[in-house]
Amino acid sequence: MPERRTVALVTLGCARNEVDSEELAGRLEADGWQLVEDASDADVAVVNTCGFVEAAKKDSVDALLEANDLKGHSRTQAVVAVGCMAERYGKELAEALPEADGVLGFDDYADISDRLQTILNGGIHAAHTPRDRRKLLPISPAERQESATSVALPGHGPSDLPEGVAPASGPRAPLRRRLDGSPVASVKLASGCDRRCSFCAIPSFRGSFISRRPSDVLNETRWLAEQGVKEIMLVSENNTSYGKDLGDIRLLESLLPELAETDGIERVRVSYLQPAEMRPGLIDVLTSTPKVAPYFDLSFQHSAPDVLRAMRRFGDTDRFLELLDTIRSKAPEAGVRSNFIVGFPGESEADLAELERFLQHARLDAIGVFGYSDEEGTEAATYDGKLDEDVVAERLARVSRLAEQLVSQRAEERLGETLHVLVESVDPDEGVYGRAAHQAPETDGQVLLTSGEGLGVGRMVEAKVVGTEGVDLVAEPLAGSSGCTEEAGR
Repeated sequence: MPERRTVALVTLGCARNEVDSEELAGRLEADGWQLVEDASDADVAVVNTCGFVEAAKKDSVDALLEANDLKGHSRTQAVVAVGCMAERYGKELAEALPEADGVLGFDDYADISDRLQTILNGGIHAAHTPRDRRKLLPISPAERQESATSVALPGHGPSDLPEGVAPASGPRAPLRRRLDGSPVASVKLASGCDRRCSFCAIPSFRGSFISRRPSDVLNETRWLAEQGVKEIMLVSENNTSYGKDLGDIRLLESLLPELAETDGIERVRVSYLQPAEMRPGLIDVLTSTPKVAPYFDLSFQHSAPDVLRAMRRFGDTDRFLELLDTIRSKAPEAGVRSNFIVGFPGESEADLAELERFLQHARLDAIGVFGYSDEEGTEAATYDGKLDEDVVAERLARVSRLAEQLVSQRAEERLGETLHVLVESVDPDEGVYGRAAHQAPETDGQVLLTSGEGLGVGRMVEAKVVGTEGVDLVAEPLAGSSGCTEEAGR
């Protein structure tokens, strides 16, 4: 019997890319490939790249070069780029990075096994010419679902696949194969974005907004629960738009309680919310539904009105603070995180001071700060009023220092709170770590439990906050805390 072909998936970027990698893994395993963790043990190393900002693109290139260095010194024979950077640049990336044996776009995902076999056999699959994927679907959201079957939508695999296509498959198994044993998994709610923020290129290579059907999201969640997942995080470019192309902009409000009732799921988290699209009903569901985390990942980006208008966004400091007051009036313990861009073209000292005023009053649990840099193909790249790089760097350092102080203060405000902590790692030397409802994976802080006796990964533990370490919390498990509770997400 011939030796099985082996493949390793290296994932960079956001949680949406992680979902896409698991879809590719499902497709490859279904066609007989053996999945391995280490690229040096694989015939083909597939690098799922990020194409969002310059630093992420550099990380993607570095990962491709690192995988290429394995050739001739390990089993690795080929390195292939997929993901957003590959989709966004196509032929340009292939020409600039000859170390990559293949550059595959989203349209290649359905045939990923054949593409990798061709490359492994020494053949060439021509890199695609990038195109504006917003033009692949109708302008009207109501007309998009009918066209969706003819457009590649990573992470939108159906949930009624034949027996054997995915591990432990059955009538609701998705086209997906888990790549780790984490008790947390992301579920793609939608793809693409209809917003036209002047600094963002994502819609051009991810396409127009299109929702997954609720039945597919539910079935995938049930399958993940069968794989041992305890928390699901709903991801997309903009979760607040979910359902608009299905005829119901409030569809998320009805879907969340159904997801929370899934056997085995202890917490449902929603990410990527647009402040301008928040509505009272959604806030109510997020703050009052058992097992739904009162967690708000709000994309503020700035708070000075002139900067926001230049960004093609809406709001201001006072409106944003009113939104936060509304949320906390319903759930005082709610977690809130956001990202901000400083040094945007035309940003004045007064604008920066206005952002600092917002941050000082917002009481955010986690803050990401980025210095502006031009993204090719965006409106902002054509703006006048660009700030010198050293000015952007100084403002980035200044706001980052403030952010670090403020999230530490917010953590201290949680002293004495009782949390439900999902245990994610248990190590005899490092200790027991998990996350509470106000902490999302990767982006936010974590909780160190003072005692790990009897605890394992995937347990939901009730614990009292007794200390802080910057943004992180130290919590003591409460006596009699034996794991999952009905209110675990709250």
